[in-house]
Amino acid sequence: MSGLLALLDDVAGIAKVAAASVDDVAAQAAKAGAKAAGAVIDDAAVTPKYVQGFAPARELPIIWKIARGSIRNKLLILLPAALLLSNFAPWAIAPLLMLGGAYLCFEGAEKIYHALVPHDDSHVFEEDVPGDPAHLEEKKAAGAIKTDFILSAEIMTIILSAIPPSGFWMEAATLAFAGVGITVAVYGSVALIVKMDDVGLFMAQNGRFGLTRGFGRALVRAMPKVMKLLTIIGTAAMLWVGGAIIVHGLEELGFGWLGHHIHDWAEAVAHLVPAAWEGFVEWSAKAAMDGVFGLALGLALIPVATKVLVPLWGALRGKKDAAQ
Repeated sequence: MSGLLALLDDVAGIAKVAAASVDDVAAQAAKAGAKAAGAVIDDAAVTPKYVQGFAPARELPIIWKIARGSIRNKLLILLPAALLLSNFAPWAIAPLLMLGGAYLCFEGAEKIYHALVPHDDSHVFEEDVPGDPAHLEEKKAAGAIKTDFILSAEIMTIILSAIPPSGFWMEAATLAFAGVGITVAVYGSVALIVKMDDVGLFMAQNGRFGLTRGFGRALVRAMPKVMKLLTIIGTAAMLWVGGAIIVHGLEELGFGWLGHHIHDWAEAVAHLVPAAWEGFVEWSAKAAMDGVFGLALGLALIPVATKVLVPLWGALRGKKDAAQ
């Protein structure tokens, strides 16, 4: 009997350790996921455009297709790559983060530049080609998954950099937990956003009460403005996160001048307001300065991308197609 009790006690101890490990994974994933908030917001802001122009009945299937591709990207490609980096080339994490941050700055700056100075951006963004709806749907989903791959790589690298030193399996579990959780949050939110106008239309046409029908009509009218606001928030988040990643990366590489000045300037601004608001104002000022730096860097990268990288990529693709 005492042996059985001892065994049960050991099992209870193992269960407690396992539960604690699960709690640790969830806590680390939540903290690390918060670090990737800007890229996550951008992911959620970018995706709705891929279902525009399709029949309402096809919107959710397309989102589900993109979400499946996103999970495959994160778990089958990016997670193993991140673990290899963490264990065999940790020195490469900061430069890769900075490369992703530069891409976010370029994307955000390109959107602002295009809004202020309308121009042909087919060299950056794929144009819609009319054709068979099924083929167009596949093409749109494939394009969204490619864009998601870039953003997911940035998200997973940010998460990896935010995980405190731990064992291989803890890192793997945290990355997987955070990656899947972020994907569910992003594409669940996207599904709600793209169907909200349908919900409003249904309420406007079928509501039993005048208030319900009025709310439905207001919802339909509000959705274009909501989508525009989401695009603005996503662009600001790209510039803020991209700029912050570059500034932090420079500090890690030994070039801390800019980061120190941004910190000092943010503190100086915070001292101008009552003590209760200092923390919020300091964070806001730092985020704004990171965003301004991200915008400046992104604008500088536009000619590099459009005049050098895109033609070079086109030439390489042309040679590949000719060889085939």
